[in-house]
Amino acid sequence: MLLKRIIPCLDVMDGKVVKGKSFESLQYAGGAVELARKYYADGADEFVFLDITATNEKRKTECGLASAVSAEVFVPFCVGGGIGSFEDASAILEAGADKVALNTAALKRPALIGEIGQSYGAQAVVVAIDAKKEGRGWAVYSNAGKKKAGKDAVAWAGEAEGAGAGEILLTSIDRDGSNAGYDLELTKAVSDAVGIPVIASGGAGSATDIADAFTKGNADAALLAGILHYGKTTIGRIKMELKEMGVAVRCAE
Repeated sequence: MLLKRIIPCLDVMDGKVVKGKSFESLQYAGGAVELARKYYADGADEFVFLDITATNEKRKTECGLASAVSAEVFVPFCVGGGIGSFEDASAILEAGADKVALNTAALKRPALIGEIGQSYGAQAVVVAIDAKKEGRGWAVYSNAGKKKAGKDAVAWAGEAEGAGAGEILLTSIDRDGSNAGYDLELTKAVSDAVGIPVIASGGAGSATDIADAFTKGNADAALLAGILHYGKTTIGRIKMELKEMGVAVRCAE
């Protein structure tokens, strides 16, 4: 049985971790490397670091973050934000990251997904999909949720898989920062449509929400942010509760 993964997400702006609601009203949550060190000690299975202003500021993600994190945590981690070319992705991966997350750049040129995968393996390419409920489906947004991309989330997930993505990072903009639970309908629709792992993101408020993402949304991993950053719970506590609910997770020895 494949173990479900618990993945802290650190949204980084100017080297500091921030958290908001529906991608707005950002508040300071701590230092990126310091929080990574803390969550690693508490049992994080992986990490996602997103430079949330890089794309809109038309700059590249700093490689220094990947280098600093690789010296502190010894589980896989993904870096995204501002990665617009093969050269950008290569620099991040060579600096120590295990994966890169593509959003806006993949929407603009899907071939980039395969180009990175051919050199570093499909497992190194995560396509991040930011989606908002629209009618009976979900519209995809780019540029940190600022621009509608003209694609349906489920269809784009399938297209990304076909282009060579190894994983989907699926964020519900509607649920982001709400602590009201993941959008299970969206998560299940995308998880059932693709054969690659899906990370559920946006809305975690409790261990029950996370269990639902796995059992009802068919997600392979769950992304957490605010409930960790502001001390509502810990990774260790969440894993203990998930285990009690029958969810297979890797617990600390």
